[in-house]
Amino acid sequence: MLNKRDQRLRRSRQTRTRIALQSVARLTVFRSNLHIYASVISDDGEKVLVSASTAEKDVRTQLGAAGGKGGNAAAAAIVGKRIAEKARAAGIEKVAFDRAGFAYHGRVKALAEAAREAGLQF
Repeated sequence: MLNKRDQRLRRSRQTRTRIALQSVARLTVFRSNLHIYASVISDDGEKVLVSASTAEKDVRTQLGAAGGKGGNAAAAAIVGKRIAEKARAAGIEKVAFDRAGFAYHGRVKALAEAAREAGLQF
């Protein structure tokens, strides 16, 4: 019997196998109760090209004006916009979205939609 964490990791392995066939950088998301993290990882899976999270100082100051919480959809949208801006600055236009086994709902969805609106294609 798999526990909740193992089920999520199993789903993430299936997604990463499919993304590896596309040979494109992947935008991966991790969410904890307090924070949300996003990274763009190279197509060979060896190097983190850009990253953003609610734990960064710049994001924390933005959150201070918006209530100060890192574990909500508004914070995820800020991180999504930030990761898209950083990726575009690094010359990355197209990525595959890796939700890491998390449901495409709530914070994960808010991050993805904000990244799309900021110009990242996936």
